[in-house]
Amino acid sequence: MFQVIGGRSGQAARLLASGRAVLVEAVRGRKSRTDPVAKSKEGRIKVPPPVDPVEMVVLKERYTEYQMIMRALRLEFKEEVLRKKYEEETGSLAEERARQEAEEHRALMAWNNEENLRMLKVRMMRIKKEEEEAERKRLDTAIQREQEQQEFLKEKEREILQLQEEAKNFITLENLDQRIEEALDNPKNYNFAVDKEGRVIKQTVLQ
Repeated sequence: MFQVIGGRSGQAARLLASGRAVLVEAVRGRKSRTDPVAKSKEGRIKVPPPVDPVEMVVLKERYTEYQMIMRALRLEFKEEVLRKKYEEETGSLAEERARQEAEEHRALMAWNNEENLRMLKVRMMRIKKEEEEAERKRLDTAIQREQEQQEFLKEKEREILQLQEEAKNFITLENLDQRIEEALDNPKNYNFAVDKEGRVIKQTVLQ
């Protein structure tokens, strides 16, 4: 029995009718899902081909790099297309917007200059007030120091006058005899006891 293929079936039939030899091309048909496993493949276990770890790492790195490059190219192409479309649709609007932005920039720069000048004046006034306050404090300190010096001199003068007054009662060679006679005429008893308030509570009698 012979198997013929496609468009050659009519020609093969005519050859058979004429009694001449027929050359038929053998065709390997596909198996259906319900066909059993071939006997030559029964019990065969499919083993996946070995994978080289180094080669797998290199392939993963190259594939990752390829994905990154392709993603960047797609984004760049998309951006270029969108930019061209935007320029085509809003060319005049872009010029107007650029002009408005330039005017706004000039206005902002003028406001910035005015604000800088105002802040400079405020800073100079603050520095001037600080200098005046520091000068006032220096003057107050100098005046206070001068007053303290005057008080110190007055206190020393009072001490000198007090010492001069006390010096009148000092015992000298000239009044030594007189002081001895006065001490003998007016004996004083220093043998006494006092309480916490300083009052004399007990005193011996001079003999």
